[in-house]
Amino acid sequence: MAERSTAAVDVADNSGDEPLTAKADQATADGVAKNPERGTDIDQAQGSGEAEDLGRTSSPTELHSGHKLARRYRLEECVTRLDAFSSWRAVDEKLRRAVGVHILPADHVRARAVLAAARSAALLGDPRFVQVLDAVEENDLVYVVHEWLPDATELTALLAAGPLEPHDAYQMVSQVAAAMAAAHREGLSHLRLNPNAVLRTSSGQWRIRGLAVNAVLRGVGSDTPQRTDTESIGALLYAALTQRWPYESDAYGLAGLPKDVGLIAPDQVRAGVHRRLSELAMRALVNDGATASRHEAACTTPEELVKAVGEMPRVRPPEPAFNRPPEYQRTTYQQGTYGRTSAHPGATQSVTAPPPPLQSRTGKALKWAVSALLIAALGLGSWQLADALMNRGDNSNKTDTTQTQDEGDKGVAKAAPKPVKIEDAQEFVAEGGAQHPNDVAKTYDGDPSTSWRTKSFTAGPSISPLKPGVGIVYDLGSEKDVDAATIGMRYPGDHTTVDLYTSDSAPVSLDSMHKVGSTTTTDTIATVKPGKPVKGRYVLVWLTAVPQSGYDAATYSTAGYKQAITEVHFTG
Repeated sequence: MAERSTAAVDVADNSGDEPLTAKADQATADGVAKNPERGTDIDQAQGSGEAEDLGRTSSPTELHSGHKLARRYRLEECVTRLDAFSSWRAVDEKLRRAVGVHILPADHVRARAVLAAARSAALLGDPRFVQVLDAVEENDLVYVVHEWLPDATELTALLAAGPLEPHDAYQMVSQVAAAMAAAHREGLSHLRLNPNAVLRTSSGQWRIRGLAVNAVLRGVGSDTPQRTDTESIGALLYAALTQRWPYESDAYGLAGLPKDVGLIAPDQVRAGVHRRLSELAMRALVNDGATASRHEAACTTPEELVKAVGEMPRVRPPEPAFNRPPEYQRTTYQQGTYGRTSAHPGATQSVTAPPPPLQSRTGKALKWAVSALLIAALGLGSWQLADALMNRGDNSNKTDTTQTQDEGDKGVAKAAPKPVKIEDAQEFVAEGGAQHPNDVAKTYDGDPSTSWRTKSFTAGPSISPLKPGVGIVYDLGSEKDVDAATIGMRYPGDHTTVDLYTSDSAPVSLDSMHKVGSTTTTDTIATVKPGKPVKGRYVLVWLTAVPQSGYDAATYSTAGYKQAITEVHFTG
């Protein structure tokens, strides 16, 4: 069961409540028996409201392993069973994959609300969340089918081994905050965001489970859902940095803060905590502002938290440790003792050192012969060099005229192109909606692992007639010579077309700029060189065709015709 420790959506977490069945043999929805003290009083600690009991109006339908739902989902193992609610590991026999299923009676007091929440979460379709695959009412049962993630580990298990490295904590808070900001833009909230609900996959991506559904099942609500989720993200970051829960009560296997001291900054709880991440956690938690040292405004929404993360310097991953190789040791075979019998068993035989090289009579004669040959070679070389220099001096007058004429014909050698600095950039939208305008700066930050990407189109490679194209306009600060643009891209394939436009003033449309070059490639590097020297302050990198590529977990982009720009360089 250990390898399935994070597979299911943990909607049955009893944080803050007494369980509805015996705790001794209870397992959570992820298939692993929980510590009964793990989630104690978390609802009260975070001020999210006291959780209600899972009420129902009739006895739950008896289910067993092998039972099928909709003639498709075969129940395999019950991993959580409460008074009127159960979670199962199941098999989707149609698609032959493991899934998780939450089941409750159709007359449950929250059955309709659970269905509505599950369907709303399914419509979001964001891969940063554990996906709801189906939500059905059938035969007096309501069941919600969701992804099963056998390769993911919940944050609770990670923190059991110690606090996260600063880079891992930075990745966690940035990815979780961005995901929740996207959910709130669609009107969805979590309200039960805790270490059990945040998972890290084997590829290093962070995913959130139980969006909207967990809170409805527990009867949890909030008048300020964005503030509640933002505070929860702050608590997650606080725990990741300190291995402590930022409230007085112990929860999720973490010790709480000392009583009657209030909320103290993470870098005061544990030595060596990253200072900027410590300040970020305090800004997200409820503390009427921010840290005492900076006095920055508190983050009250996930969107503000995303902005705060973007403003701080990126936390780099630690350098890999270098293990010094062991010193070279000669074997007995190399020492010439292999196969010899020792006079005294167990004793090491002494090895007689060989005589210095070339100390015999033949060796001395050989040294003198080699020395004589070297002297002769040096003399011959010196004579040939002197003769060549004299002949060159005699012919110099004859070649002066020819050299002058050649230099006049060829001209002065052209200076090597110099890089042109990019001062600013923004996404250029000629028609329709923008792609990802907040990621434009990643195309000239010097880090090829970051990128700005297009949305995934259903047809291609040509983007038209859906849109005339997509791209980024770069501000060089003043009018500069531009003789080439090099564009690094993420996805190879057939094919990417890049057009280059220039303008002396801020462009308002494609017609207001001059097209100076174009190229088509199937590689991840595109170089566009204008046919003649051009000048301009604004340069537009414009994509009119993009290749087809599959799902990309690193950028959370779905399969389709798409492209991502990693780095752009101009020379002039």
